[in-house]
Amino acid sequence: MSVTILGIESSCDDTSAAILRDEYLLSNVMASQEVHRQYGGVIPELASRAHQQNILPVVSEALRQAGVTMDDVDAIAFTRGPGLLGSLLVGTSFAKGLSLSCGKPMIEVNHLQGHILSHFVKVEGRENHCPEFPYLCLLVSGGHTQIVRVDAPLKFEILGHTIDDAVGEAFDKCAKHMGLGYPGGPVVDRLAKEGDPMKFRFAKPNIPDLNYSFSGIKTSLLYFLRDHLKENPDFIEENKADICASFQKDLIDILLKKLVIAAKQTGIRQVAISGGVSANSGLRNRIVEEGQKRGWTTFLPEFRFTTDNAAMIAITGYFKYQQKLFAPLDIAPLSRAAEYGD
Repeated sequence: MSVTILGIESSCDDTSAAILRDEYLLSNVMASQEVHRQYGGVIPELASRAHQQNILPVVSEALRQAGVTMDDVDAIAFTRGPGLLGSLLVGTSFAKGLSLSCGKPMIEVNHLQGHILSHFVKVEGRENHCPEFPYLCLLVSGGHTQIVRVDAPLKFEILGHTIDDAVGEAFDKCAKHMGLGYPGGPVVDRLAKEGDPMKFRFAKPNIPDLNYSFSGIKTSLLYFLRDHLKENPDFIEENKADICASFQKDLIDILLKKLVIAAKQTGIRQVAISGGVSANSGLRNRIVEEGQKRGWTTFLPEFRFTTDNAAMIAITGYFKYQQKLFAPLDIAPLSRAAEYGD
């Protein structure tokens, strides 16, 4: 018998709702918040207010596009965390109200697990390629950078993580220091395509095991720009593409160095990337090249599944529904969610 899941995502500044029937996507609706651009980053209070305005029409539209009603839905999956507490509270409260009014069980979802399992969202009429277990997932976003071993849909082991800043933050700081606007990652990626990645070099960390650090390379970029601007006030404008290309290359080098080590240590050749930074064209190209060289089978998420979206929450909810892992009505959101499996 088929299972229909309504997924709700509200961890940061995107309000999203999706309908999944078994593993197949019926709809995935998103409302983005443009208001944060003028501030150069997400303002939590503005984000939670926008979620309150967006969540009802977004959920209604997801149901309409899927051609279902709440009577057809078997469970409501929602993001519990990690994320902005005010934003999470809107999604959690809405899920509770819907659960009470419609008599549907709730399923809490760890936002990071959702990113990792987004590779299992299938689309009707399309050839769907999903990783085989076990596989390695490089989870890269504005708030997290991890190498995760995935042995089953709900069995995760974090092999390595950032000890300070996330790689997505490094991309955004690069754009901020260069005056490129927010969000910075896509701008850096676009300019990098036009530049010489070998033109400049930045300090790379020497971190033990499979962990990452990106604070040092951010500082290296800051000092690099400061020193060159003293000599030439137009340095950034004259070298914009080359700076972006070089900085992006070094970030990707750092990411892939540890991923290659993880693959060798585990013997796993199924390798995926996920999270917001997995939309970066440089990273996507490099991981495919690395996979061809090392005999990996690589998996890149669709661009619409790289951002915070409800389809990934729904697919995680689907796997948890199969094990009847339902959430109580008194559940509270968590800005810092527990480790996987807890």
